[in-house]
Amino acid sequence: MTEMMRRKFLMSDIMKRKIISINEDKCTGCGQCIPDCPEGALQIIEKKARLVSDLFCDGLGACIGNCPVEAISVIEREAAPYDEKTVMENISRQGEQVIKAHLEHLIGHGQKSLYNEAIKYLNENNIVIPDHNAPLYNTKPVHSSNSLFNTCPGSSARNITWKTSTFTSQPLEKSESELRQWPIQLRLLNPEASYFDDADLLISADCVPFSYAGFHNEFLMNRIVIIFCPKLDSDIDDYITKMAAIFKQHTIKSIMVVHMEVPCCNGVRYVVDQALEQSGKKIQVTEKTITIDGGVTNQSIDSLP
Repeated sequence: MTEMMRRKFLMSDIMKRKIISINEDKCTGCGQCIPDCPEGALQIIEKKARLVSDLFCDGLGACIGNCPVEAISVIEREAAPYDEKTVMENISRQGEQVIKAHLEHLIGHGQKSLYNEAIKYLNENNIVIPDHNAPLYNTKPVHSSNSLFNTCPGSSARNITWKTSTFTSQPLEKSESELRQWPIQLRLLNPEASYFDDADLLISADCVPFSYAGFHNEFLMNRIVIIFCPKLDSDIDDYITKMAAIFKQHTIKSIMVVHMEVPCCNGVRYVVDQALEQSGKKIQVTEKTITIDGGVTNQSIDSLP
């Protein structure tokens, strides 16, 4: 069977299966779903995210967590069957990082057979297999709570091991808190609070203070803080409206956005940008990304929307 015949056969072999669905009325075309779909099933077309091929969509919904407006869902409908070989042909042309992202995507969703197909394709075509979090099939069953096959990459369990211990038996000098206001959760904040007047804002994902040791001294000092989680909090539209009200009602001197490196955390910047657009204000924004092992990247990304 030629490759053309094979693909026509797959397209004709319609079956009922899980596949993503995009609500075009909700979709803003922000593109945050695209990086988490290395399979190539999604593209931004005419300012909307589109499912361009049933063959490329595995229906696992990795893109859902990155949609800040909840425009993507998984439904069950008639669709052409997902084809790992077709996906690998597409992915292998895009380079090592895309291959790595795809393999870890399969691992994160428990797709052992598809992962094996992908590895087989790479071996058969003499393509180097990039370093990735590979599953240990011979030591842990897929259903094990400790398996790498249980969660999306952003929530995969991992240990963080330091090369040298920072423990000391000597008492450490107590550091003072740099917190200047209360409350700090966006859900609880009053947009009319006077502490926003002439403020430098720190808008942070709520995991950041636990991940970065210098949070108080390097980020929080002399700033008013707003924290929230773009993945777990459900009121993203309300958050945009509330933040826009803060920008409108006060003179904000600057904004520092700090979030984690996991894909869903980019939603922090999305909320800020949407709030700025809604408020009609132009405020300098500095963005910093915290790695899971406590480092800092993107320290010099400044913009004025």
